[in-house]
Amino acid sequence: MVRSFISRYIHDLYHGEKGEQYSTLLRYFVPEFITNFLLYAMPFWLDAAFIGSLASTHTYATLGVTNSFLHLIIKVGEAISVGTVVLSGQFNGQSSFHNAGRALRDAFWLTTILGLTFGSILFFGAHAIYSWYGVSEEIIALGVPFLRLRAIGVLCMFIYLALVGFLRGIKNSRAPMKIFIFGSILFVFFDYALIFGKFGFPVMGLQGSALATVIQYSSMMIIALGYVLFNKKNLKYSINLFSGLTDISYVKHLLAISWPVVLDKSIMAWAYVWLGKMIATMGTGGIAAFCVVKDMERFAFLPAIAFAQIITFLASNDVGVKNWEGVKINIKRTMILATGMVSVVLGLFIYHRASIISIFDKKGDFSGIAMKAFPVLSIFIIFDLIQLILSGALRGAGNVRIVMMVRLVTCFAYFVPVSYLLSQWQTENEALKLILLYGSFYLGNALMSIWYIKRFRSEHWKTSSFNPQLRKTTPGTPVEKEKT
Repeated sequence: MVRSFISRYIHDLYHGEKGEQYSTLLRYFVPEFITNFLLYAMPFWLDAAFIGSLASTHTYATLGVTNSFLHLIIKVGEAISVGTVVLSGQFNGQSSFHNAGRALRDAFWLTTILGLTFGSILFFGAHAIYSWYGVSEEIIALGVPFLRLRAIGVLCMFIYLALVGFLRGIKNSRAPMKIFIFGSILFVFFDYALIFGKFGFPVMGLQGSALATVIQYSSMMIIALGYVLFNKKNLKYSINLFSGLTDISYVKHLLAISWPVVLDKSIMAWAYVWLGKMIATMGTGGIAAFCVVKDMERFAFLPAIAFAQIITFLASNDVGVKNWEGVKINIKRTMILATGMVSVVLGLFIYHRASIISIFDKKGDFSGIAMKAFPVLSIFIIFDLIQLILSGALRGAGNVRIVMMVRLVTCFAYFVPVSYLLSQWQTENEALKLILLYGSFYLGNALMSIWYIKRFRSEHWKTSSFNPQLRKTTPGTPVEKEKT
């Protein structure tokens, strides 16, 4: 049976006629990878390197802990943005431009309310958040003003994501990309200038990083707002953002579309927050080691993220023409390409890990733990890669809620209790404890992968290849009748 599976797998890799050619997959891959690298990975790595050069373990650990919280909030904003893409895109496709503009108005107010809510929680609950995390008093003292300043930018970020969702929904992907590139350049400049006090700016250290983020998202929000409201191409949408919420049905539809994506995106982000809380039992050195190992693995993981995005739209297109075999062949081919690329980057990182880790640990406080843990954990990252590709394919095939439920059950039925028990284990071998705690997260990904594989081996994944939300916003539905 195993030999038959391997034989079939190899055949599909090289001879499957219903899948995409490797040259085509690589042609899709290059722009996706460059976008992820330039827009997401590079600014965060430079920020971490700048903070690491301050030679303060507490400061570096504070940045890592805070970014975990904010990553969770960002995922919520991204999910609402996805809902805005779907809703405005449906109306735009029907040439119902006025309704697309109304969808943006309601998304604008919904994200404004959510941005104010989350920003207020972060601002006023900063001390309670760090106390719950279990970090030292030194990190709390550094983190509270840092998180409060970052919280100011949350509202701008949510509004920006809503505007970008609308632009993507009306098939304008160039403007969001250009705005984000400008924002990233702006962030890197002010991040460097404010942290170190360059170009006449004051030396602000960690607070400079927070202020640079506020400048970035406020600038991006203003530019996106001006583009949406005043670009002549958008006049047909009759956008009036400041008319208030006059029809709650649009908000209900937006929430109905967004909530599965909110849960899906938030579960994995929350798992990292929980993992950090469990590692906090190891002290500041353990937190800092976790942050640098996570950042190195996330950077090496960029090819897998790009291929996961590719397999999503490939699967959706193949499902549209019922090319079921093509879906599976493309999964196998993207899996082998992603594995090869990620393995090469991880191999280079393992070989040069001392030099890379020293960028973030100038005093050598946590380098020993990180250097021992990184090679072992790099082996386990294959489980994360498998689940990422498979979950992307299932989303493309319309199995969004299946992915969400598998992640939800795995996280709370397995990962939370197991990681908690491991965190209570007392040992002087800090590297081993970090490996076990972080490894429990990757083992959870392996369990998810098993569920996803079983789904693909059955016929049920084909029956979910539609979006039930489409039926709720087509012409003639109650929503349309209320407008006419």
